Amino acid sequence: MDHIVTLDSRQEAALQAAADRFVRQHGGNTMKALKEQMLLNAHLQESLDALSGEMKYPRQSRR
Repeated sequence: MDHIVTLDSRQEAALQAAADRFVRQHGGNTMKALKEQMLLNAHLQESLDALSGEMKYPRQSRR
């Protein structure tokens, strides 16, 4: 990680509320929510890489 973001109290509260909603959507299971977020981030990174013409994290084929 090469960029640190500092949030003010209003931003922190909004982020906490969004995180709480996301965990609730996953039945209160924080590990399940974390795994889902990791997958979402990977898909977004693939899209960004494709737009920039670079595939840093190629998708593995499913058999």
